[in-house]
Amino acid sequence: QVQLVESGGGLVQPGGSLRLSCAASGFTLDYYDIGWFRQAPGKVREGISCISSSDGSTYYTDSVKGRFTISRDNAKNTVYLQMTSLKPEDTAVYYCAARGRGHQLTLNAHRYAYWGQGTQVTVSS
Repeated sequence: QVQLVESGGGLVQPGGSLRLSCAASGFTLDYYDIGWFRQAPGKVREGISCISSSDGSTYYTDSVKGRFTISRDNAKNTVYLQMTSLKPEDTAVYYCAARGRGHQLTLNAHRYAYWGQGTQVTVSS
């Protein structure tokens, strides 16, 4: 059974850091591009970062560029999102998603076939 499981969310103060993990089971992440998305209450889902399975290239949306870092450890079948300098506006449920390789990197959620259940990140003092 194909499954993605996010972990690492929680409550953090503004300026703090968290590292989210996206672990895959039932398939090998080596052959999949991975995207991170988030959705805050009352807002549309936003794509924030993705990483290629082909060459490891990455992309970040402007709102997180310079603060978030996406990486992958194929040996652990896991992708990470290191988040630093967190702001209250980063509060959201964070999701990872997988898309088969061979395509241009995208943060179009409709292009991703597999999704995790999400992990809550709350940035508040």
